[in-house]
Amino acid sequence: MTVDDAKRLQGRLGLMQDGIAGRDTYRALFARFGALPTIAPELGLSAAVHLNTYGIADKPLRLAHFMAQVAHESGGFRYMEEIWGPTDAQRAYEGRGLLGNTQPGDGYRYKGRGPIQLTGRANYRLFGRALGIDFEQHPEIVALPSVGLMAACHFWQMRGLNELADADDVLTITKRVNGGTNGLADRQAQLAKAKELLL
Repeated sequence: MTVDDAKRLQGRLGLMQDGIAGRDTYRALFARFGALPTIAPELGLSAAVHLNTYGIADKPLRLAHFMAQVAHESGGFRYMEEIWGPTDAQRAYEGRGLLGNTQPGDGYRYKGRGPIQLTGRANYRLFGRALGIDFEQHPEIVALPSVGLMAACHFWQMRGLNELADADDVLTITKRVNGGTNGLADRQAQLAKAKELLL
């Protein structure tokens, strides 16, 4: 994000326009998308590091797509852990080989967590190993906003979503995040909101 990009975002968020997109700027951005006062500062702190590390904040359009997807997945950053019914879809997590859920109770244990709603034993293992944190043994830590955001950024990079964001391809990004087009209309609405702030 250039100094001008940061100043534009800060102005639209009603912040002092110093041109440095740091934790306070990101805290305000997450709050604008619905993050509670107890969650927004932690997301902002993590974002100030990881959005740059993973190249998401390099371009406003990338950040807009990222915000749209994670805002949808987390219900406006209100839910760092999937609400469990269980619904029919959640019951289908149990024993689902593609998710790596091989042991009884894995469906619930490895339910969606973090802003991207990381789901399934295999994903917890894969992302935990990549980040040097044992998510498989301690899945609950992915629900910590700062850790969950780091996992979401890593997910974004591993799925090649920066390039798709550069092409403004919300449909393919949605399929790679969700496995289908669930919630596409809301994702598009969140993207329009993000673009108004960032572009």
